[in-house]
Amino acid sequence: MKFGFVFSQTDNSPMYQQIMEQIKQRVAVGDWPPNTPLPSIRELATEIKVSIITVKRAYLELEREGIIVTQQGKGSWVNDTLDLKAIQRKELLHHLEQAGKLANTLAVPVDEILRLIKQYRE
Repeated sequence: MKFGFVFSQTDNSPMYQQIMEQIKQRVAVGDWPPNTPLPSIRELATEIKVSIITVKRAYLELEREGIIVTQQGKGSWVNDTLDLKAIQRKELLHHLEQAGKLANTLAVPVDEILRLIKQYRE
């Protein structure tokens, strides 16, 4: 896998949203810093075996959110005026939401969750 995207068949979110989330995550963790060129719509669609329309929708939504910039004939790249801290915070909140749901399912007490978070901050 050239781009390393991994998709879940059990995820209820549409494929274009899964693509968006993976791109946002790469931007948030610094794998794709500002001005990093994205794969072409056709190239990514072929790689991950989805329609061009699906990837195009993901790119359009990412552009609407200000994550990427697209220029006809030149491709798409990570926006260089991006508020990286805001994206990272949103990514953190997403992970905390997932952790909270899992902790609830496992009946992990809140004080233990807080202790674990403090442990990983040090």
